[in-house]
Amino acid sequence: MGKLSHSLGFCPLGNTLFYSPHQETETIKAAIEAGNLSEAAKVVQKSDELFNKIELNIAITGESGAGKSSFINALRGLGDEDDGSAKTGVTQTTTAPKGYKHSKYPNVIFWDLPGIGTPEFQPNTYLEQVKFNSYDFFIILASGRFRHNDSILAQEIRRMGKNFYFVRSKVDLDIYNEKHKKSFNEERTLEKIRNDCVNHLSREGMSSPQVFLVSNKEFQKYDSPKLQKKLLKELKGHKKHIFLLALPNLSQPILEKKKKAQQRQIWKQALKSCAIAAVPLPALSVKCDVGILVDNMRAYCESFGLDDISLVILASQVGKPVAELKDVIKSPLAKEISKEKAEELSYTVTYRMLNSFLDGVAEDAQRVLIKETIKNRLLSSKTPT
Repeated sequence: MGKLSHSLGFCPLGNTLFYSPHQETETIKAAIEAGNLSEAAKVVQKSDELFNKIELNIAITGESGAGKSSFINALRGLGDEDDGSAKTGVTQTTTAPKGYKHSKYPNVIFWDLPGIGTPEFQPNTYLEQVKFNSYDFFIILASGRFRHNDSILAQEIRRMGKNFYFVRSKVDLDIYNEKHKKSFNEERTLEKIRNDCVNHLSREGMSSPQVFLVSNKEFQKYDSPKLQKKLLKELKGHKKHIFLLALPNLSQPILEKKKKAQQRQIWKQALKSCAIAAVPLPALSVKCDVGILVDNMRAYCESFGLDDISLVILASQVGKPVAELKDVIKSPLAKEISKEKAEELSYTVTYRMLNSFLDGVAEDAQRVLIKETIKNRLLSSKTPT
């Protein structure tokens, strides 16, 4: 990247160059303004390569039985019985950190850590044993009250400068068990659970603890959207972007965030797609690489859960035929775009096509979400009280 890279503050780390998305954008703009369009395209290419190499390592810790495996599966958009899911229902305690890669974004890795406080993992050596520095943040999971060791672990994580989040799992079971009472009120029950967790952690020395209530089986409900929003807010740069893309498509806000994040990248992908040797942009005579266009369209389908594998998994989870979910999809599949159908595209046409395709995919994802939500509501209404 020569003088341009050096002058704009690229930071070498080993043999790889890392920079923030803002620095990346400024570098591209500077190259375009200088008329060095091929250099601008190289920056985008390098950025994509780095994006595929950057790892996000998420540590999930908690006592045996807290629901760690199911929680990991829910974050990966999988059911407990889907192929590649973390195994559940195992009685033995986790004896070493075990990583589970996201099926579409393998550089997002969820780690099932051994519970703290067992004879093999005492508080004073726990973080060293599980290789603390390997993880970007920690989720401390409990299916009941958080214990003294959870508080000790959280305070040590804070002291060492990393983020942690308290998650109370299996609240759907609490709700189910309380429903038979005449005085039952779901909101009051959830608030009671939350206050009990917060008060217990406060007594253990935690200052203003925040607790998120989740159900691994109904992951779109309760505090899961708040937890995802919190994680996205506190992650930065490329790691924030890849975590967003990897999140399951279980709420309209997540779909909107994904769409906006992808929209911000379209101009870069259109730039990379075009063979822009010395022709100013925008110019209709610029020939573009249709393969890059197709790759981006397929990536949109995967991110929004509209690829064949995602639809099969979702259909299994909600008890619907795959064909019924596909019926609500209106946009053309990315695999139908080929060099035979588009041999020459301009930067402008590529930009417009990607924007139009992204709009269609986002709308389709919303229709699939609505279809899934209706099914879940019907099932919930039939739950015995």
